[in-house]
Amino acid sequence: MAIITFFVVNMAKGAIIVIHEELESNVKSYCRSFPTTFGKAKGSILYSSDDRPYIDFFAGAGALNYGHNHPYIKERLIAYLQEDSIIHGLDMYTEAKQQFMTDFQEHILSPRGMEYKLQFCGPTGTNAVEAAMKIARKVTQRAGIISFMGGFHGMSLGSLAATSNRSSRAGAGMPLHNVTFIPYCDGYLKNFDTLGYLEALLSDTHSGVEKPAAVIIETVQAEGGIYVAPAQWLEQLAALCKQHDVLLIVDDIQVGCGRTGSFFSFERTNVQPDLIVLSKSISGYGLPMSLLLLKPELDVWSPGEHNGTFRGNQMAFVGASAALELRSNENLDQSVLQKGAIIENFLRNEIKPLIPEVDIRGIGLIWGIDFGGCADPMSAERVAKACFQAGLIIERVGRNDTVLKIMPPLMIEQDLLLQGCEIIKQTIRSIASGEPLASSIL
Repeated sequence: MAIITFFVVNMAKGAIIVIHEELESNVKSYCRSFPTTFGKAKGSILYSSDDRPYIDFFAGAGALNYGHNHPYIKERLIAYLQEDSIIHGLDMYTEAKQQFMTDFQEHILSPRGMEYKLQFCGPTGTNAVEAAMKIARKVTQRAGIISFMGGFHGMSLGSLAATSNRSSRAGAGMPLHNVTFIPYCDGYLKNFDTLGYLEALLSDTHSGVEKPAAVIIETVQAEGGIYVAPAQWLEQLAALCKQHDVLLIVDDIQVGCGRTGSFFSFERTNVQPDLIVLSKSISGYGLPMSLLLLKPELDVWSPGEHNGTFRGNQMAFVGASAALELRSNENLDQSVLQKGAIIENFLRNEIKPLIPEVDIRGIGLIWGIDFGGCADPMSAERVAKACFQAGLIIERVGRNDTVLKIMPPLMIEQDLLLQGCEIIKQTIRSIASGEPLASSIL
């Protein structure tokens, strides 16, 4: 009986893989790095169809800050469904949206002395980036945007124009205009005076660059390789934008919602951006939602000028309200800082001595191990694949994907966090020594 059951389960698993290969577009990507079929997930662990556990250091690319199926949020969603509440509402007034706006004002804006209007965009982050760029251009009557080398802002044509990755841009199939790229601070071009260069672009009558509508920035470049902008540098950038009447857009899609140790990633500064883009974990449960915060004086939209059928994801509003309560109840900001210190200590004291050539970068609960300086250009790929075989889901980012990106759910238990770090350590040690690694060390 056991043999028959095993055969049936694996036949089914094989059939699932086959149907994906036969019917799903070649554009799929993450399944190529994590080639198994997942069935369940709880907290910081995913389970494959054959019930094998995997520690999650990926967190849905930042969409699962509160982990998988958190009971506090799940109960609220189930209760909402059982009451036959509104599921689809476009931008009509609904109880769920009203509650979220009330909670966001109470838990996020008011305590920080922030005054912003809330614009609910289409369900993905790129749509909110599009909205931010459109309103910046409408307000200023200028077309240009300044973006940064290494920046990632989305894959639709407007946001893709501000995304620097060459392979991503190639998918547009057409030229992408009206964006000027400058080096990120302390990024790929180290010691480059980015602010001095930007000042020259804006001030020099012979710079060849028209005054832009806005500067768009991630305070931590995630897909770009885990580069953290210093607080003072961000404040100087904001001051420069204000001096030249250029709007500042902070893209907090991946590193917002508590990822860096505060709800907004820029709270370590005195900066209050003109526009803030949120998505991914704003819904609390991995449900599609995006949000644009804009200063009240910038809200010059005409009705329906930026819209979308799914800009009223009611289930996402319910999850988002529950997540805001959960953050407060769990004192999540302090917990993130404590766990971030654990990761940093582990990387600097346990990983760096194994491979002195790597760079360690990060903040809060987003960290990178950059293998770009190693003799073997495939080091990061080999480590990531071996980690997956050992029961850890972790991705690679940065130029040539040389950076191993550590991004677990914010609510990961400390013992699981340390287990995941230990898998990375054992994997690196095994590859360096040439010794085989166990298929799983969980």
